[in-house]
Amino acid sequence: MAKKYNCVRNGKQYYKITKTIGHKADGTAIKKVFYGDGEKDANKKAEEYMNNVKNGLIANYEEMQLSDLMYKWLFNIKLNELKPSSFQSYESTYRNYIKDSELAKAKIYNIKSMQIQEYYNLIGKYKTYSQIKKLNKLLKSFFIYCVNEGYIIKNPCNNITIPNESTQKKKKEETIEYFNEDEIKRLKIAFEGNKFENLILLALGTGLRQGELLALKWENINLKDKYLEVKESIKKVYVFDSDGNKKLATILQKPKTDNSIRKVDLPDKIVAMLSKMDHKTTFVFEDENGLPYSVKTLFGNWKKILKENNIPYKKFHSLRHTYATMLLSKGVDLKTVQDLMGHSDITITQIYLHVLPKTKSDAVNRLNILL
Repeated sequence: MAKKYNCVRNGKQYYKITKTIGHKADGTAIKKVFYGDGEKDANKKAEEYMNNVKNGLIANYEEMQLSDLMYKWLFNIKLNELKPSSFQSYESTYRNYIKDSELAKAKIYNIKSMQIQEYYNLIGKYKTYSQIKKLNKLLKSFFIYCVNEGYIIKNPCNNITIPNESTQKKKKEETIEYFNEDEIKRLKIAFEGNKFENLILLALGTGLRQGELLALKWENINLKDKYLEVKESIKKVYVFDSDGNKKLATILQKPKTDNSIRKVDLPDKIVAMLSKMDHKTTFVFEDENGLPYSVKTLFGNWKKILKENNIPYKKFHSLRHTYATMLLSKGVDLKTVQDLMGHSDITITQIYLHVLPKTKSDAVNRLNILL
């Protein structure tokens, strides 16, 4: 006997049934939708759900609160799906913005976009755009799960405005620090003979993030064809178990986005430098134990060398900013810089144009030859 279907979701056929699973205080029926591969499968899912409710395996539908359900979603589902660093970010956002917040006790079945918008507006008085955007990403992902499970009909994060966007963009442009050409010369002299000399030069010549530099292996470098491949990154994160216990660990993982997995062409001077190094090690930059240098060791040396040589302090990440700004200042096109940097969106790369005030005037002055 052929299976029966009565609806289509995301291009796939399902049989949909609706069951009353409880009642609100005013007597209104609480309904839940079940989708199955045919009528028999849909009924089976509904029956299993009702049995679980009856046996206490699923909380009373009407009483489900945002904080409680999100915690279960995080540690029963997302813990097994996400990279440790991503899960740490999710858990931290939940703990700081949801767990004891004004939204914590909101009933899932009745949550509205306006509640979330009001909360964002409230915390927008003291939180940045990027912090609220991070929270919205978590909530949106959680509510997708809730929609798929039939707890709610639509995602309440779909029509949200995140406060402080214009302020955040301006602030980001203002906080980009990079080394000018004179400072680069002083930096090279300061690190001459230091164990991190070559790492600093490679950072200046490739724009790799510190985690990508420390995770770099010789097998990912092609000196003949003058390029390297970014495939991994080192990060120190809290690793959680299903009971919520955590421990600090240094892990090798894929870079932050798919675009971060990339091929970076090498300048001739960097090729010459790498050719003279010891290729018998696994990692390009490793300690006496055959392990990648720790972030703590790298940053400690960075601060110490800058201070001893009276070089104004800038974050190590400024070497990456320097790479981008130097390429753009030398006339390299924006799309090429985006690819070399591993940016997922060209608007991220465009921010560097704002720290180069001469870019527009230089561009229009190229018309002089025609005038």
